Amino acid sequence: MSGEKVLMAMSGGVDSSVAAALLLEAGYEPIGVTMRLWTPPQGAGPHQGCCSLDDVNDARRVADQLGIPHYTVNMKEEFRHNVVDYFVAEYLAGRTPNPCIACNRVLKFDLLLQKAHQLGAQKIATGHYARIAHYGGGWQLRRGSDANKDQSYFLFDIPTDKFPHILFPVGELTKDEVRATAQRRGLKTAQKAESQEICFVPDDDYAAFIRSLNPDIPSGDFVDRTGKRLGEHRGIPFYTVGQRRRLGISAGERLYVTAIEPETNTVVLGPEEELLAETMELDKVTLHQQVTDGQEVGVQVRYRQTPAKATIRLHDENRATIEFAAPQRAVAPGQAAVFFDGDTVLGGGWIRTFTSHQRN
Repeated sequence: MSGEKVLMAMSGGVDSSVAAALLLEAGYEPIGVTMRLWTPPQGAGPHQGCCSLDDVNDARRVADQLGIPHYTVNMKEEFRHNVVDYFVAEYLAGRTPNPCIACNRVLKFDLLLQKAHQLGAQKIATGHYARIAHYGGGWQLRRGSDANKDQSYFLFDIPTDKFPHILFPVGELTKDEVRATAQRRGLKTAQKAESQEICFVPDDDYAAFIRSLNPDIPSGDFVDRTGKRLGEHRGIPFYTVGQRRRLGISAGERLYVTAIEPETNTVVLGPEEELLAETMELDKVTLHQQVTDGQEVGVQVRYRQTPAKATIRLHDENRATIEFAAPQRAVAPGQAAVFFDGDTVLGGGWIRTFTSHQRN
C-alpha cells in the first residue's frame, strides 16, 4: 500500500534484509527496528548474545543501503523474563521448551507491534517463511512457499486478531530466491550464514547454560517403568524425552528417556517402543479456524516433521486430546503440537502428557 508505514523487524540476516527491500518495492515506508535481547550472565562463557552487536550493525548497514530509518530497541528485560526464564523453568519442570515460539508471540508480535503503533505504523513485517491470507471474510496463517524453510510451526501461538497487522514479505519465496534477490540488490547480508541454534545458548550447550543460572541442580535416579533403579542421572533439566545418547549407564539393550518425573526427581528409561504415543494431552490451545470435536487434522509435533493424521477431541477452549491414526515416536512434553489442514494452520497447543500402550 503506497506510503503506508510498516515496522520492519531486522535481525541482521538475509531474510529480513530482503523483506525490507521488498516492502520498499511494494510502495511501503519501512521503519527498520532491531531488538537487543540478551547479554549472557557473568561466567556463562564467550557469546555475543541475541541479537549480537554484529547483527545490529548488519541490520543498520542494510537499512542505510535501502535508505530507510533504523532504530535499536532494548528488550533485554522482556526477553529474559518471557523467553530465557521460561526456557530454564520448563527444563527444571522436566519439559522440553520451545523458546522461538515464546519469542514470536510475546516480543515480535506483541511488544514490537505496540512499538510499531507508537511510531505511527499499523503493521509489522518480519523475515519469516510463512504467509497470512485474507480468506472468506477472515484471516489465515499458511505455510511458507518453501517447504524446506517453512516456519509456520513457530507462529501458531500468535493471536488471530494480530494477523491483519502482520506482513511476511518473503513467505512466497524460496531461500534460493531470497539469496538471489539479496545478491542482485548488493545487500551486505547476501551471503551471511544463518544460525541453526538457540540464539542465547552458547555453543548449543543447554546443560552448561542451565547450570550457569542454576548451579545447585540435584542428581537423582534413573528408573525403569516399574520403578527399578538403573543408575544415577545428573539432574532432570539435562534430559529430554526420546534421548538415547549421553545417558552414562550401561545396559543390555538400547534405552531411551521415556518420561521425566520432577515430583520424584527421576528419569524413566525404557525401550524405544515405549516412546510410541497413541494419544497426547494438550493445554493452552489456540485456534485460528473453526475446528469441531472429532475432526481429522494433520498434527505436527516438532519442526520439519510431516504432519501425522490424527483426530482432535476438544474438552474446552484451552484443552484437547489428540488421537493419532498411527503411533508417533518421541512426543516431548513442553513442545508444541500444531494442527494443519493442508497448508493452513488451524491452531495448536502445548503437549503436557502422552499415552503409550507399551508402557502401561
